[in-house]
Amino acid sequence: MEDNTSKIQIRPLQMDDYTQLAQSFKRVYADGSDVFWTRKQIETLLRLFPEGQIVTVVDNKIVGCALSIIVDYNLVKGDHTYAQVTGNETFSTHNPKGNIMYGIEVFIHPEYRGMRLARRMYEYRKELCEKLNLKAIMFGGRIPNYHLYSDTLRPKEYIEQVRKREIYDPVLTFQLSNDFHVRKVMKNYLPNDQESKHYACLLQWDNIYYQPPTENPLPVNNSVRVGLVQWQMRNYHSIDDLFEQIEFFVDAVSGYQSDFILFPEYFNAPLMEEFNHMSESQAIRGLCSYTDEIRKRFVDLAISYNINIITGSMPQQREDGLYNVGFLCRRDGSYEMYEKIHVTPEEVKSWGLTGGSLIRTFDTDCAKVGVLICYDVEFPELARIMADQGMQILFVPFLTDTQNAYSRVRVCAQARAIENECFVVIAGSVGNLPRVHNMDIQYAQSGVFTPCDFAFPTDGKRAEATPNTEMILVSDIDLDLLTELHTYGSVRTLKDRRKDLYELRFKKKGDS
Repeated sequence: MEDNTSKIQIRPLQMDDYTQLAQSFKRVYADGSDVFWTRKQIETLLRLFPEGQIVTVVDNKIVGCALSIIVDYNLVKGDHTYAQVTGNETFSTHNPKGNIMYGIEVFIHPEYRGMRLARRMYEYRKELCEKLNLKAIMFGGRIPNYHLYSDTLRPKEYIEQVRKREIYDPVLTFQLSNDFHVRKVMKNYLPNDQESKHYACLLQWDNIYYQPPTENPLPVNNSVRVGLVQWQMRNYHSIDDLFEQIEFFVDAVSGYQSDFILFPEYFNAPLMEEFNHMSESQAIRGLCSYTDEIRKRFVDLAISYNINIITGSMPQQREDGLYNVGFLCRRDGSYEMYEKIHVTPEEVKSWGLTGGSLIRTFDTDCAKVGVLICYDVEFPELARIMADQGMQILFVPFLTDTQNAYSRVRVCAQARAIENECFVVIAGSVGNLPRVHNMDIQYAQSGVFTPCDFAFPTDGKRAEATPNTEMILVSDIDLDLLTELHTYGSVRTLKDRRKDLYELRFKKKGDS
């Protein structure tokens, strides 16, 4: 092959290509037999499934092809032979209503191997599988080097050695590196394949975007818009004054068609001013008198402005103690409560707060979310439990007085995004409340953080607010990027955990 290759193209196969294709299109086995596709067979494939037949062209010369059909999963999930799945190469098994793309041929001219051309054709197949909403790509894969080890290794052992890269197999090694996994071993798949000792691997690549068909299919939008309120602490003389400001922000964020709005921890602290004549522990309990009314008003706003509201947090008095809680108010009118699990030493010392026990995720109309209040984000176990429950977005309402306190929240939030392969959204308060004891100063820079991989910002920062300035921050996040990360990321922190060595266990049953 000449070294001045200038153009490589993957395109649909056409009947005009047949003459050129036939000059090199053979599959030769150890016994000297070969398989040769006839003109009639190619015509049939192009008639049944034209987009599934492609060729690789290098400098206007056809040097490879990939052929496929669509079948029903039930036909290929168990043992089968090449003759059975192709209808003895008549392709009568092709089912346009099936859910599996089945590969029946991939060929690269020997002189053009080593150029990663087959990889390009597999990428085309994967994109087509996603476009057609097929469940998976499957095919029987040869193991041509198995004859060198068949005296000492069973097929299962051979496959495991190839997977560990202790044995090289020109077909299986390539397929494993292209995200295919071995579903099972089949006997007599290709009767002439003596190199593989008549064995084949049933290989499968799963379409992570597959959506089971429904009677009334709806378009899937996996982009979620989140709005953060970097809240300015200021004096409010009544709950009506407080909600005049809250509704202003809800109105502004919903005007950008946001799906969520997040408020900070203890955003309602200004209302404690009327209890300043009491001790600090009594004042915070006085603030509890507003909690039910605040929740009801947030539910009304969620409905009125068609937005899911994460209410930040506020104190709640119960018979067994004082808690720091917040509410997810959905735009359908439903709501659920979350609790601060770990209370800070200062919350215990000044107010006598008690840590809650609810650790759970919440389903919404656009994402599965979790909420950790401020200090809780500094405990990695909580977010990991939520990640195991399928959390996609972690919301963190916080309140920090100094920059070092803020840095703890921020750095831990970014760590949670990386280790749990999720988005983390944080929002805090700024300014000061000179007339409210224990709430003197605030420092915050709200933001949206991501995992660190090629599809995300290199520093893991999707968006950030201006420090110590009242403002809103609106950002779009793409949940499909998480799906890709879980499966194809440079590192896969959730998938690669050594569960054979350690586990995370929730001890308090009934609260998760």
